[in-house]
Amino acid sequence: METLLIAFKTVLPLFLVIFAGTLFSRTKACSPNWVEVLNKYALHIGFPALVIASLMHLKIGEQSYTELILLNSVYVVISTLLAFPISKLLGLSSKMRQSLFLILPFGNIAYLGMPVLQNSFGDEILPVAAIISAVYVFWLLTLSIILIEIFGDDKIKPRKLLLNLAQNPLLISVFIGLAIVLFKIELPSVLSKTIQLFADSVTAVVLFSLGIFMGIQKRGNLKEWYGVIGWVAFTMLVFPFAFSAILNLFHIDSELVKSSVIDAAMPLGLTPYAISVQYKLNTTLIARIVVLGTLLSLIIIPFWITFLG
Repeated sequence: METLLIAFKTVLPLFLVIFAGTLFSRTKACSPNWVEVLNKYALHIGFPALVIASLMHLKIGEQSYTELILLNSVYVVISTLLAFPISKLLGLSSKMRQSLFLILPFGNIAYLGMPVLQNSFGDEILPVAAIISAVYVFWLLTLSIILIEIFGDDKIKPRKLLLNLAQNPLLISVFIGLAIVLFKIELPSVLSKTIQLFADSVTAVVLFSLGIFMGIQKRGNLKEWYGVIGWVAFTMLVFPFAFSAILNLFHIDSELVKSSVIDAAMPLGLTPYAISVQYKLNTTLIARIVVLGTLLSLIIIPFWITFLG
């Protein structure tokens, strides 16, 4: 019980920032376009700075991250492909199956996952958190988008997919950070401090933005939330538990296991919601999964931190 309380106190400050954003939204002190503006800042400036600052502390040769990349890639791919048997078993529509390509695998790894891991395990975990985030972004912008387009009404556009991948700031920042480490580039202290300032700003910005997003969502009636509860339980409890059980069968570094499973248990993020809007999928359901998952993660994330030791 004491360990659970410590884990709860660890993540509580993050959720107080989310609550502040929700309160700010409910009091009409901001408009919905704040979410877009704040998320653009995070995507193009804040998170790239955080990723670069994190990767600059990598010690090349001391630890291999190939295992981390492979484990999380396998998890994401299998979770995505499970949309086929699940949709067939439940008799879901084609549009709902497309939505599952986003719902099942993609938690809020960057916006919430990185701050949670940092608060739980310290700054030394940030390189691992950055690499996991890059893995999820890669598969989101490739496999999931390809499946959505293949099983949608529009023809697949390989050039557009490659362009989106090449232009993604998070992936670009991973390559920049790795290049700095591999080639032993010494950045001027002024530049390093500037990058760190942007990196330090992003957590509060994205969590506040998430709170605003939650505040502008319509509540709906109770029956409309039954399915939402099921998907949240599936993605934040069942999938991560299976992932954890499989990882424990192998001799894998405990730090990598904890980081991977906690990230797998993150609630659905805003990027999948934005993609669902772009492709005209089940946006209402996805928005509600984001809201409920984020609220319940105040309990679920401390549970996973405690469960994993």
